[in-house]
Amino acid sequence: MEEKQEMIPEAIATLKNARISARKVKIVADLIRGKDAKEALAIVKFTPKASSEVIEKLLKSAIANAENNHGMKSNNLYVSEIFANQGPTMKRIRPAAKGSAVRIRKRTSHITIKLRERA
Repeated sequence: MEEKQEMIPEAIATLKNARISARKVKIVADLIRGKDAKEALAIVKFTPKASSEVIEKLLKSAIANAENNHGMKSNNLYVSEIFANQGPTMKRIRPAAKGSAVRIRKRTSHITIKLRERA
């Protein structure tokens, strides 16, 4: 009673320790999830958010991985998964009133994009 699952090829691109918080990345990631690769590139290019530049480079990298490493056609690709997880937080200290100090948290994120071919 063994079922053989067919392996669906997918191209993956990952960016670790991006100097932008995962919360800001998720806003743009939600816009392109499930869209065709070309359409996703257009959306990201004209979205006025800080993370759109980072996601655009990563999306282009994922498309290149699909074409060169897996032999997929770029016309049939779509964004099957995209997610941003929290990375390590850099902690800095800033002087505050009355000789005290305030902690500054510089957040980072790990962003992953997975592309698949439409049948």
